[in-house]
Amino acid sequence: MHKRKLNMNQESNLIAAIDIGTTKIVTIVGRKTEQGKLELLGIEQVPSTGVKRGVVLNIEETVSAIQDAVMKVEEKLKIKLSDVYVGIAGQHIKSLRNKGYRFIEQHAEITQLDVDQLYHDNYKIPIEAGEKIMHVIPQDYIVDSETGVKNPVGMSGRRLEGNFHIVLGRIASAKNIQKCIKRAGLNLKDLILEPLASSKSVLTEEEKEAGVVLVDIGGGTTDVAVYYDGIIRHTAVIPFGGNVVTGDIKDGCSVLYKQAESLKVQFGSALGEITREDMVVTIPGMAGWEPKEISFRSLAYIIQARMEEIIDYVNLQIETSGCYDKLGAGIVLTGGGGLLKNLAQLIKYRTGLDVRIGLPDQFLDGSIPEKAHMPMYATSIGLLLSAMEKPERSLIEPELFGEVEPMTPKPPQQNPVQKKGRRKEKKEYKTGDLFGSLKKSIAGIFDERDTEME
Repeated sequence: MHKRKLNMNQESNLIAAIDIGTTKIVTIVGRKTEQGKLELLGIEQVPSTGVKRGVVLNIEETVSAIQDAVMKVEEKLKIKLSDVYVGIAGQHIKSLRNKGYRFIEQHAEITQLDVDQLYHDNYKIPIEAGEKIMHVIPQDYIVDSETGVKNPVGMSGRRLEGNFHIVLGRIASAKNIQKCIKRAGLNLKDLILEPLASSKSVLTEEEKEAGVVLVDIGGGTTDVAVYYDGIIRHTAVIPFGGNVVTGDIKDGCSVLYKQAESLKVQFGSALGEITREDMVVTIPGMAGWEPKEISFRSLAYIIQARMEEIIDYVNLQIETSGCYDKLGAGIVLTGGGGLLKNLAQLIKYRTGLDVRIGLPDQFLDGSIPEKAHMPMYATSIGLLLSAMEKPERSLIEPELFGEVEPMTPKPPQQNPVQKKGRRKEKKEYKTGDLFGSLKKSIAGIFDERDTEME
């Protein structure tokens, strides 16, 4: 019997997302339930070959992999995907803090328009050529001398000041992702920062309130997100992940890359001292070569050396956030790298913070697939959870790829519809110093040696 494929537009409550990772490309489809939770309908993956350190370097290979992953889901669910949300990470992601203020008319209370204008001011700060502001996340507000205000609307005051967390990405990287999605025959609904997505799936509201660090160790990158008082305070993408560990094993043990990956997954440990020295594994040699014996302890010391380097970079990001002494919930470890034996103990030893493994199944409803219990799918499931909230947020976020610079919102009755791509003359309005307190968190730490395709 022939089954008719439904278009996603006919299934309006379906949400689809694609996680373009260094080691795998995941296509995931879900549905928002009446209770506001997420029901997973399908999750499929294929190997990723055109991505390095979270950045697309080969368009054709990435497009082919996306099409394969999408086809698997479409055949399983008998639907036709159209609109998708996609995660973005990569070594080009940077974050900084900005502080801005506006003066309020005398005897007038603060309105939502004032807050929106202060929000949009952040899109006008000076940034380097080729960069784009991807996310502006309000931290808190100050009304006159009253600090720590979360929602100033309705309050009376003369001066409204706001602290903001700003995430920057490279335009070329974002456009390469858009190009891949378009060539795969899909429509890109929005790009979502992957550390924020992973946070949605593994962190609880209580942990965000108490102070917590998300550490998502993927194949090519390690994502870091710091929360305190329920608000994200810092984000960073470290250009090291599980693939670097595998490369070290390959060189240190003189084996093939595929054999090194198997050694890491099956016999690897992040703590050399507690690994048995008398245990060895035999690797078959190539034609004409003798088999190779590798000590479990030697393998563990190779892994530990690289993991300590990654943890030290994570520690640097925690210190940069200024929240080290406020992390009551410690560190939540997720991603494929979180499965490495004894890694949680090593992180606890190196950072002095409590560590737990984050599984992305706590906000799901209905029958939960087996993959949802594995930390390597935290980003994929988090993309769907983020997409469930996205429509409300995208009303005020400027378009990522548009040519029009963000404008100060006008009152609804005076705001004519502007045609996309046409630049309007900017309106002048009174504002404070938006260029103070700029602080880049990871700019300049890493040399970017990879060349992207244009």
